[in-house]
Amino acid sequence: MISTLRQLFKNENGATAIEYGLIAALIAVAAIAAFQLVGTNLSSMFNTVAGQL
Repeated sequence: MISTLRQLFKNENGATAIEYGLIAALIAVAAIAAFQLVGTNLSSMFNTVAGQL
């Protein structure tokens, strides 16, 4: 039983999967923020152009 517990503590596959999940979540949050910023600026630009026409 002790050897089984030692193997579980040495197994890092779960930790690696969690780290990859956290990295993916951080990238997703950054992408969403960037898309919102670009979308707002693009909308403002189109409104400016439309107003000048």
